[in-house]
Amino acid sequence: MDAQLSITTIMHHAEMVAGSKEIVSRMNDGTIHRYTYADAFLRARQLANTLEELAIGAEARVGTLAWNDYRHFELHYAIPCSGRICHTINPKLFPEQIKFIINDAEDEALFIDPQFIPLLESMSKELPSVRHWIALCSQSELPISSLPNLQSYENLISRQSSEFDWPEFDEKRASGLCYTSGTTGNPKGVLGNHRSIVLHGMAQNMASSVGLTSEDVVMPLVPMFHVNAWGMPYNAPMAGAKLVLPGPHVADAESMVALVNSERVTFSLAVPTLWSGINSYLNESGASLPSLKRGVIGGAAGALSLYEDMDRHGVTLENGWGMTELSPMGSYNRSLGWHTRMSDSSGGQQRLKSGRPLFGMQMRIVDEDGNSLPHDGKTTGVLEVRAPWACQSYFGGTQQHTWFSTGDVATLDPNGYMQITDRVKDVIKSGGEWISSIEIENAIMSHPGVREAVVIGVSHEHWSERPLLIVVPEDLEPELTAEALLTFLQGKVPKWWIPNACEFVDELPHTATGKVSKKSLREVYDHYQWPGA
Repeated sequence: MDAQLSITTIMHHAEMVAGSKEIVSRMNDGTIHRYTYADAFLRARQLANTLEELAIGAEARVGTLAWNDYRHFELHYAIPCSGRICHTINPKLFPEQIKFIINDAEDEALFIDPQFIPLLESMSKELPSVRHWIALCSQSELPISSLPNLQSYENLISRQSSEFDWPEFDEKRASGLCYTSGTTGNPKGVLGNHRSIVLHGMAQNMASSVGLTSEDVVMPLVPMFHVNAWGMPYNAPMAGAKLVLPGPHVADAESMVALVNSERVTFSLAVPTLWSGINSYLNESGASLPSLKRGVIGGAAGALSLYEDMDRHGVTLENGWGMTELSPMGSYNRSLGWHTRMSDSSGGQQRLKSGRPLFGMQMRIVDEDGNSLPHDGKTTGVLEVRAPWACQSYFGGTQQHTWFSTGDVATLDPNGYMQITDRVKDVIKSGGEWISSIEIENAIMSHPGVREAVVIGVSHEHWSERPLLIVVPEDLEPELTAEALLTFLQGKVPKWWIPNACEFVDELPHTATGKVSKKSLREVYDHYQWPGA
């Protein structure tokens, strides 16, 4: 039968098989809100009626600036299932980027967590497309604001019926819009459709990938504005799993550990910095995570020592790789039995790989002329992908991709495992030869005195470029020296890859999605004077 794959089908399925499962939210003030999927989708119907009353047009973009909680979850269904486009906006971007994104998308309405209201007040007069401003709070919590006719979310939906006939439409109808972080130039919009979201969720939930089940309790620490929390607002209901939404204070490791334990979370997703914070808290406090069995680490490479430490805490960390243009997941490194039978060194390298492509995702590596390269685990090339959930063109753009060039340099091995070795723009060319900054970073992060590290290419009179190591040391390592760290790298990377110098800093600059900003560092060290030069 020719049935359409739509986000509405995820909602109907969850109502049928998991209507009584909980969605638990930790709110900004630390209080806990809990209700069921059935409750959530009743309120989504009220919200859909609200969108009708506000005369939000068909396929109009509706923006959200919000953290992970139950109201944001409702927006993820009411907006696309009523035929509109849910535009999640990253509030950590620079104000000029946020203004650009809202204007580029031509959002008709904005749903805003109260803490972001001052941000929007500063630019509201420069956002001509926005007709409705809705604060995600009750009427009694509605702040005094200069935003025109700011309304309360709860007040709006309380007036509406919980009956709504969800329309049937083509599965290729647009459903969600998310912009890249804009590390080079303005952010670019990636427009997903109902079919891509459903197929992405089905591929993620296969047993050899993320593999959620109805027995899981899922807590995404990654925010919903970051490509739908890597798909979890859709994939957890698809599997019938309980969903725990941790709110804005995810960097507070103590409260996150307490939430995991109180809700018996089995699976979580976070970037390396958050996992590192949780690991440090567990090591220092002696706390444990008896229910948490697996976690995804993504957004950047983690240190092998972090994986091994979390093993001792009973949590298996598994690599996931993706990007906004892939909705977002492209590959997953599921922990398998044969991995544990490898030698320590080989097993460690296996864990750091970016994983095998999800079913439906095709991958290849190519040379500078676009020729396919062998999948031998050694040859490096530019990674290209294609899938039903991969970006064909950017929002408002005209260029059509048959294969999407990720901008990553990678290897593919005979078992299908992909390993990112660098970004094309971050590869260091020294004396005509390529040096992988990521491989040096992975090696130095195994040093116990290193909290965070990055390697960039810096202009060199003789070699064109040479690698510079920049390190944030652990607090307990005041005697750590540059010479000791460079010596530590000997035997771990080719000798000629070892950086010419090491600089210590208190902190590294990060992008809005939590990645180290090498662009900013290259600007800081643009006129770096090499020692002895």
